[in-house]
Amino acid sequence: MRLQKLLAHAGVASRRKAEELIRQGRVTVNGQVVIKLGSRVDPAHDDIRVDGRRLQPRPDHVYILLNKPRGVLSAMDDAQGRRSLGDLVRVPVRLYPVGRLDATSEGLILLTDDGELAHLLTHPRYRHEKEYRVLVEGHPSDQALAAWRRGVMLKGRPTAPARVEVLRREKEATLLRVVMHEGRKRQIRQVAALLGHPVRRLTRVRLGPLHLGTLEPGQWRSLTPREVQALELIRQRGKQGGRG
Repeated sequence: MRLQKLLAHAGVASRRKAEELIRQGRVTVNGQVVIKLGSRVDPAHDDIRVDGRRLQPRPDHVYILLNKPRGVLSAMDDAQGRRSLGDLVRVPVRLYPVGRLDATSEGLILLTDDGELAHLLTHPRYRHEKEYRVLVEGHPSDQALAAWRRGVMLKGRPTAPARVEVLRREKEATLLRVVMHEGRKRQIRQVAALLGHPVRRLTRVRLGPLHLGTLEPGQWRSLTPREVQALELIRQRGKQGGRG
């Protein structure tokens, strides 16, 4: 197994953070510092340490589904003392958010110590869907909706096609259902503003096979066995090089 993948799988850090740990020379294998990414190791026989502490892979992972409220950062803690995910979910395991929502957005966030799965769910290659309820100002025309579905230019490159449908028209706003597999920073807000309909409220209701359901803002729960099984299927497809 590749070293950074093993670190992520053991819950030490996300795949990207694990690569940084290796580059910084903080990881040793059998007493030797390893800085080459992609180095192969055998966790059953090799002595693998991070900052001198021997790696203890966990046989089981933790998966928590949270309804992030508006005003909360998509990070477990914040050096400036702003409200963050760690203020809402307190468990004796180091967790990481799978993907992000900006502070003014709300909805489903998966927290886990399973770095391998986090990578599979968020990497654009695997095309896992994310679904949102988006309340925008005004009433988008058919032309504006068609442009959103096809993709628009953002910072010099087009967005991927998305599924966009009108759920409800209000007096001065429209509620949209947006389904996409892309995830650029603040993408939905930027596209809506570009089309002349700024976002008033944005809620993520689905990530791949996981649904927000009836969780109230700030509430969280562990995944059900069936949901964990669905994530394991994603892992298996990822190992086979398939898409979600």
